[in-house]
Amino acid sequence: MAKKVTVIPATINRFDFQPIASIRRRRVAGYARVSTDTEEQATSYEAQVDYYTTYIKSREDWEFVKVYTDEGISATNTNRRDGFNEMVQDALDGKIDLIITKSVSRFARNTVDSLVTVRKLKEIGVEIYFEKENIWTLDAKGELLITIMSSLAQEESRSISENTTWGKRKAFADGKVSLAYSNFLGYDKGPNGEFVINEEQAKVVKMIYKWFLEGDSHFVIAKKLTELGIPTPMGKDKWWCSTVLNILTNEKYKGDALLQKEYTTDFLTKKKKKNQGEIPQYYVEGHHEAIISPETFDLVKAEIIRRKNLGTNYKGSGIYYAKIRCGNCGGIYGAKVWHSNDKYRRIVYQCNNKFKKDYRCKTPHLYEKQIQDAFISAFNQVMEEKDELVDNMDIIIQTACDTTELEQKLAEVQNEITLVIQMTQELVSQNAHEELDQTEYKTRYDSMVERYETLREEEGNLKELIEERTLKGGVIKAYIERLAEQDEVLTEFDSGLWNGLVDFITVYAKGDVRVTFKDGTEVPA
Repeated sequence: MAKKVTVIPATINRFDFQPIASIRRRRVAGYARVSTDTEEQATSYEAQVDYYTTYIKSREDWEFVKVYTDEGISATNTNRRDGFNEMVQDALDGKIDLIITKSVSRFARNTVDSLVTVRKLKEIGVEIYFEKENIWTLDAKGELLITIMSSLAQEESRSISENTTWGKRKAFADGKVSLAYSNFLGYDKGPNGEFVINEEQAKVVKMIYKWFLEGDSHFVIAKKLTELGIPTPMGKDKWWCSTVLNILTNEKYKGDALLQKEYTTDFLTKKKKKNQGEIPQYYVEGHHEAIISPETFDLVKAEIIRRKNLGTNYKGSGIYYAKIRCGNCGGIYGAKVWHSNDKYRRIVYQCNNKFKKDYRCKTPHLYEKQIQDAFISAFNQVMEEKDELVDNMDIIIQTACDTTELEQKLAEVQNEITLVIQMTQELVSQNAHEELDQTEYKTRYDSMVERYETLREEEGNLKELIEERTLKGGVIKAYIERLAEQDEVLTEFDSGLWNGLVDFITVYAKGDVRVTFKDGTEVPA
């Protein structure tokens, strides 16, 4: 007996659960994006918006929702595309049935982002139409075509990124320097692209360097600049310590330029990483006119290292901060106010450990006048040997700043690092091609990694010591030259000489105060 099959037609749309027989206009949105802010692209952007608005409204069976847009944003990922993300969310909320866009590459150059979005919308019945490729995503062939086209678009993006990176690195190798002038204090862009000093901003830069060498911390300098109403490099009202530190350590202020300080690790995420030797760097000396002399820049760098070596968070303001040490416990003297609310009010300097519960330091306190008298006495003693110091300056610097032994040790450590890397690569290769005991392999591998990390730390410490010792030469030279300029003994305190000549003073006991100058000479006051 023949089977009889009767077809029962579907009456409900499986995507929107509306009756199939009902007539409902599709809610349609357009998506437009251009990736740069050039005038040409802006015209393309406006044209896309106008085109989709007119196109959607011309269809009687479509209901216009809106045109979602992203202007001047790359398509390599969707994290920062506000218009795109708003459109997807509206679609998920049931406000859109169809999205029209120019092409797969306009939608997304990242295959994963593209497919995830398409599938997410497809599950709830929202269709995307790519005009250039004539792809409807609810079509059976849609996903295959999307995969192919997205992959091609992603490779195009990779190619563009690699070409751009190559161009930048070639420019770096040729010593060509670019700068975001709008975010950089002190320089404007000249008619031929050269660095031109902005005199008003340069005054602020010089002031920052001066305050720092006079003893102010990053925090104090930032507070002063904010109170003076001086805008930051970004045009903000409030200064931060990090902004001050960036200005104090940027080599461009002494006329040089270090290129390729960071690099992009992933062309899709645009994630950047500080260059710690992974790719070449280029240092261009004398690239442009300096705002800060190289000598002053090096003095600031040496002072940054000195403060770091104090072993405490430098928060100082004022010329005496962190320059008075305790000969008993090695602590730092701080300013204290006595009799703050009566006529006997005085500021004294005493060891910060003097009244700690577990340890009470026995060194005496000092008044400001005693500090100043100690400096005057020690300075006048040094003046007696001024001529000898000036005559032997080169020998003194060479002796104090000799890095021969450190550089030899550094070379040995770097050779061992190379050897450890080679041994590790050989071990990994051997494990890939031979059947090794995995417990033994892991032990050997971990041991090599541990040795490598130890050597890298030692390498970093040696480099810091070499830099510190090299910078010391500039400090000693500046000290002796400043001393040479002084013709007479001191009869009253000079804060400029104090800042320029004194490294620190040490208090051992009452009547036993010693001044250590920046050449390392210790003189009893």
